[in-house]
Amino acid sequence: MNTAGHSPAPTRRGLELTPFRGLRYDPERVGSLAAVTSPPYDVVVRPDGLHHLQSADPYNIVRLILPQAGTPSARNEQAADTLRRWLSEGVLTADPEPGLYVYEQRDGDGMLQRGLIGALRLSDPEDGVVLPHEDVMPHVVADRAALMRATRTNLEPLLLTYRGNGSTAATAVVVERTVTQPPLLATTTEDGFRHRLWAVTDPADLVAIGDDLAGCQALIADGHHRWATYRRLRAEHLSPSAWDYGLVLLVDTARYPLRVRAIHRLLHGVPVADALSALDGLFRVRRLEVPLTEALAVLADAACAGNAFLLAGDGAFHLVDHPDPALLARTVPSDRPAAWRTLDATILHAVLLEHVWHIPEDDPTRIAYIHDTAATVAKAERDGGTAVLLHPVREEVVRDLARQGVTMPRKSTSFGPKPATGLVLRALDL
Repeated sequence: MNTAGHSPAPTRRGLELTPFRGLRYDPERVGSLAAVTSPPYDVVVRPDGLHHLQSADPYNIVRLILPQAGTPSARNEQAADTLRRWLSEGVLTADPEPGLYVYEQRDGDGMLQRGLIGALRLSDPEDGVVLPHEDVMPHVVADRAALMRATRTNLEPLLLTYRGNGSTAATAVVVERTVTQPPLLATTTEDGFRHRLWAVTDPADLVAIGDDLAGCQALIADGHHRWATYRRLRAEHLSPSAWDYGLVLLVDTARYPLRVRAIHRLLHGVPVADALSALDGLFRVRRLEVPLTEALAVLADAACAGNAFLLAGDGAFHLVDHPDPALLARTVPSDRPAAWRTLDATILHAVLLEHVWHIPEDDPTRIAYIHDTAATVAKAERDGGTAVLLHPVREEVVRDLARQGVTMPRKSTSFGPKPATGLVLRALDL
C-alpha cells in the first residue's frame, strides 16, 4: 500500500516527505536506462527533441509525458494504455517496499548535486511551506492534470530547494552515508550527466529525515505547473488520499547550490526586422556581428547596468537595452517591490510583449518558451521568427521575492541540473 495518503494528516511545521514504492524501469527489458530517460516535459524541444527521444528506445519515457495523438483526450488515453502495457510486460516494476530515494547527478565540469526524491504532502501558498516564485499558465496546468488523471501516476519529480542545517543535520548524514553504498541504478545520459539512485528504507533513517525536514521551507525551483496540477487534483479528491502528495526532488542548496539559467522566448511569425522597428525610440538597439558566446557576454555586461535583451533570428544579434524611463513608468505595475519591477522578465512581459509587440504570453501559437539558447536561435532563423534571449536572475533575488509572496512572470528562471525523467515514477494506486 502507498503510505503517502492513507493516514490522517499530522500537524507539521514544515516539509513532510513521505516514502513511496518507486516505479522503475527493469534494466533487463530496455536497451539502456539512458535511452529511456528524458529531460522534463517542458524542456524537450518539439518536434526535434521529441522525435529524437522517441527513436532512442521504444520504451522512452516521452511516450508517457508527451504522448502523440490527434486530440488531447486521445493523447491521454494513449499514455494510460502505454503505461498499463509496460506494467503488464514488466518493463516498469514497483520496488518491493516504500522508501525515499537519494538521487545524485554529476557532470564533467565538477558539478555535483544530491537530493531526496519522495512524496511531499501538498500545502497552500499561505501556509508558507512551499514557496512558488512564478505564475503559471492555466492551459498548461489543465493539460498536465488531464494526463495525470488518465495515468494516475506522478511521471516526473518537481525540483524543490531548501536550506539545510549543515553537514551534521540528520538528512545530510543519511544522504552522505547512503551514497557510500552500491546504487540501485547508475547511468550516463547523452548530455554527459552521470545519474545514480539509492533507496532509503530503514525506519530509523526515515524518522530522522522526517524530524529534520519538519522545520524546513522549500522553494519551487522547477515545476510550478506540476505543483499547481498536484494542488488542483488534490482539490478534486476527498482527503485523505494519495492525491494529497506529489512527487518531488528536494535539494539542500546550502550543500549543493543549483545553477540558475534563463528561459528564452521565441516569437512565432514575427520577423526580427518587425520586432526591432517597434522598438524605435523606446529602447536602444545595437547590432552585434559576433558568435553566440560573445553576444551572450555582451548581454551579461549590459544586464549588470540595467534591463537588456538579445534579439536574434536574422543571422545577427541585436542588443536591446536602455529602455525609455517614461515607457517603464506607464507600463510597469507600481504595486510590486522594486526588485520585481526591475526584473528583465517583468520588462519583457509588461512592456515588450504586452505594450510594444502585443503578443499574449499564454498563446502557444504566438510565443514559445525554450530553455536551450542555441536551439532558440536556430528555430527563429529556421522559422522566420524572433528569438528573445535573457540573462539569468540570481537565486537570492528569486528566494527573496518568494518569501515576500511575490511571484515572478511566467518562465522567468531555469534552475538546474534538473532531474532526469524516467528514473523513478510514483503510481498513486500502489
